[in-house]
Amino acid sequence: MDMKYCASLRAGRATKRIALLIGIALLCAGSTACLSRNSSPEQRYELKGKVVSVDKQKRQVTIDHKEITGYMSAMTMPFNLKDEWAFDVLAAGNEVQATLVVKGDRSWLEGIVITQSGSDGSAVNSTESPSEPRPGDEAPNFSLVNQDGKQVSLHQYRGQALLLTFIYTRCPLPDYCPLMSNNFAEINKALQKHPDAYVKTHLLSISVDPDYDTPKVLRSYGAAYTGNRGEDAFKGWEFASGTSEQVKQIAQYFGLRYWQDKDQIIHSLRTALIAPDGKVFRLYKGNQWKPTEVLSDLQSLKN
Repeated sequence: MDMKYCASLRAGRATKRIALLIGIALLCAGSTACLSRNSSPEQRYELKGKVVSVDKQKRQVTIDHKEITGYMSAMTMPFNLKDEWAFDVLAAGNEVQATLVVKGDRSWLEGIVITQSGSDGSAVNSTESPSEPRPGDEAPNFSLVNQDGKQVSLHQYRGQALLLTFIYTRCPLPDYCPLMSNNFAEINKALQKHPDAYVKTHLLSISVDPDYDTPKVLRSYGAAYTGNRGEDAFKGWEFASGTSEQVKQIAQYFGLRYWQDKDQIIHSLRTALIAPDGKVFRLYKGNQWKPTEVLSDLQSLKN
């Protein structure tokens, strides 16, 4: 039999095996996540504060709120809002109170009441979107410092599928940074079960809070999600940050919006899948994407 034909046949079988393994991981990750999220009890907290901005498109309202007893200190954060009518009447400067509902990795406001109307002109125009890469665009190289204090760059991941997202370790809302990290943990765990797929994929979480999220902080935070504190804890999933300017350039390229407010960071959400050739394969906006979607896209890349 022709040697080239044999090599081609073996390669084809190997590709099919990897696709099958990822498919199995996809099903397992999806069923586990559904059970976990559906079984979580609801927790309810009273929230009072002042509206900073309203985003009808994203169905969110950003509120400078007082301390939420038993949950979080006073800060400014965006919240999902279920009261549809409120988007037609809420404005920056309104004093409001509402119930913050937290269920697993999701949270939202309901029962919102305007206790004092008024506008202070402090609204942030959240309808403006920065430029974003399109599928097929080549991602620029960048340099950051990872959880071990070592420099990393985009080009070093060439040859692997790179999945990256943006977080900061002090982010309190379960459906923002914690959700991104939990999703990555599910993906990481699913891929670890299949070494052939795992070695061809790399995960990277980038902090937008470089002043606080030092390598030491990122290492401690990351270990809680990787579930491994050994030497190979970050072999397939790294946590990194850089100077404020470096992080800003990367965030802007992927369309992430963020700004500092007191001791907290208000931000949007962006996750990107970069193909082994360094080109953007897909950009996931917001927090609605699921680990199963990414595993499916990884399978498409392998094919």
